[in-house]
Order: sequence, then structure tokens, then C-alpha cells
Amino acid sequence: MQAIAARRVVSAIFFMCGTFIGLWASRIPDIKAATGLNESGFGLLLLVMACGAFTAFPFTGAWVDRLGAAPVAKFLAVATVISFLLVGIALNIPVLTIALFLAGLSFGGLDVSMNGWGAEVEAGLGRPVMSSFHGLYSLGAGLAAAAGGFAIEIGLTVSEHFSYWTLLSAPFLVWFYRQAWPRADTEAKNRRKAPLFAMPKGALVFVGLMALVAALGEGAVTDWAALYQIADLGYADSIAPTAFTVFSVAMVIMRLAGDQVIARFGPVPVARMSGVVALLGCLLFVSGVNIWAVWAGCFIMGLGYAVIFPLAMSRAAGDPHMSKGVALASVATLGYGAFLLGPPLLGFIGDFLSLRASFAVVALLTLALPFLAGALRVKV
Repeated sequence: MQAIAARRVVSAIFFMCGTFIGLWASRIPDIKAATGLNESGFGLLLLVMACGAFTAFPFTGAWVDRLGAAPVAKFLAVATVISFLLVGIALNIPVLTIALFLAGLSFGGLDVSMNGWGAEVEAGLGRPVMSSFHGLYSLGAGLAAAAGGFAIEIGLTVSEHFSYWTLLSAPFLVWFYRQAWPRADTEAKNRRKAPLFAMPKGALVFVGLMALVAALGEGAVTDWAALYQIADLGYADSIAPTAFTVFSVAMVIMRLAGDQVIARFGPVPVARMSGVVALLGCLLFVSGVNIWAVWAGCFIMGLGYAVIFPLAMSRAAGDPHMSKGVALASVATLGYGAFLLGPPLLGFIGDFLSLRASFAVVALLTLALPFLAGALRVKV
């Protein structure tokens, strides 16, 4: 029963974490316009956020092993809400730079710790549930992005939008802090010897690369899909967030169904087929034939990328050769690092070539997913 109750708690934190991304994605064009920066300059600001996340990953992995995933996730949830509020109310580029670093720091750490808690719940239940956690993350992102489009329509400023979101998050944080969960891994060796920094080893290298490709695709749609439609395709600002919303809906559908699909067919076949589907979606999105083709491409991309990252995190948490926290942090360094570091690099490509060229690079990298899928097998 405790694992069932904890599943609800972890589901809620994944949902709330997703709203951070949807909130951010919906207002990127406005924030970029307020800074007056071009794609390369704004890409540097995104790089600051990535640096914050890279700083957090190794520390969080060690803290999860020493303190437990639940208490670390509780602390970082509060820190993430505060840091995103600072992003919304930042008055100039220097303040925004600091706020983005703090947002990357807290958000990156929260992602590692909540996946660690999710893996503990998955082990307690004895069946796959990680995909559904990530499905609720995508649901939160999609709903927040849709709300962002509405906020733009009614004329809310970025600071007003982010402030209202913070007020809505506050009651959840109080409830979240009151939830209890025992340590799933109390081995003394983990508390004493968990290293501060580790890169993936053996098969986890390829698992991390899978997470990298999937996270890069998700990050590209999050940060650049709206601008791609506005700058490259000439669509209106008000409908540009729809692409991310469509992408998130597809992610939700596939991730919520993913646990049953994975249980029936196994992680490797599911990952291989997912890679093929994601590639088809990328190609349709890059074609930019019309708005319907773009949105259809986003939907197919969402279906394809949906279960790759949950599979990678479950595989990392169950690795027989590394402690859970360090394994999760090492895969997150590649996966979430790509989610945060990839979009700035794609921005540089977009500045020198076009955002269409940036998404073509994403499509090219997606080709690797079917070939990397075999790494998801656990070999003791």
C-alpha cells in the first residue's frame, strides 16, 4: 500500500516538474524579444541554464545515495519553483543570466532525484511504471504550454504569468513536503562511497547516448519549435505554441500507454520501433510543407521519443555495477545535459544557417536510436 501511495506522490511531482517546461517554452519568444538578442546570443543564455544543470547532476547523484531520493526531491522542488519565479521577474540580462543558472541547477537536480524516487516506487510495485511518470510530466508540460498561449492572448506579461504559476504551485509544495517515504537503499557502502562525479560505464554509455538523442529532440521542440514556425515558416505568434502542445499530447498518450507496451514486448523492441517513428516525425516536421504537416510531425516525434528517456532512466536505476544515484546522475549528464545544452547549440546553427537546418541535425542523430536499443538489456 505504501508503494501505491508513493506512486501518487511521485506522479504529482513529475506533473508539476513538467509545468516548468511548458511555462518556459510558451514564453521563450517573449523573453527573447525582451532581451533583444539574436539566436546565437539567446543560445548563450540557454547555455547558462545548461551549465547550472551540469553542475547539479553529480552532486545530486551523490546526495540521492547518501540521503535518499525523496528528501532531496522535496528540497529541490521548492528551489525550482523559486528559481523559475526569478526567471519570470528578471529585469535585465545580467539578472536573467543568474536566474537561468539557478533554474538549471535546481531543475537538473530535481530531475535526477525524482527519477530516483520513481525507480524506488517502480521496484516496490514490481512492474514498469516509469513511463507513466514521464507521461504525467509531459501532460504538465502540454497543459502549461496551452495555458501559456492563453496567457499571451489575454495580454499577461511574462512576470505576471510566472508569478501566478508560482502561487498555484505553493499549495502543492506544502502537501508534497508532508509525504513520507522510507529509504529503499540503506546500504552503508552507498552512503560512504558514492562518488561525487561519474560518467556512465559499459552498456550505460549507450543508454546515456539514447537518452541524449531523445532529450535533444524534446529540447529542440521545447525551445525552438515556436521560433521555427515564426521565423522560418512565417506563422503567427499566437499559434506557434501549438506545435509544442501537440508534441506534448503525443508524449502523454504514448508514455501513459508505455508501461503496458513495454511489459508486453520488452524494452529493446519498443525502443527500436520508437526510434524509427521519431525519425519519420522529424522528417515531416523539417519539411515544413504547411502548418498541418508541421503539427503532424510534432505529434509523430512525440510518439517516437516518448518512452526512450523513461527506459533509459529505469535501466540506469537497475544497473548492477553502479549505485542507483550515481548511475542516474551519469545518464542524466548525457540525457538532461542534451535537453539543456543541445538547444543552445541548435540556436547557433539556426543563426548561421536556419532553424530548419537545426532540426535536420536532430533528425540525423535520431537515426542512431534503433542501433543503440540493445543496450537496454540488463546484463549481470
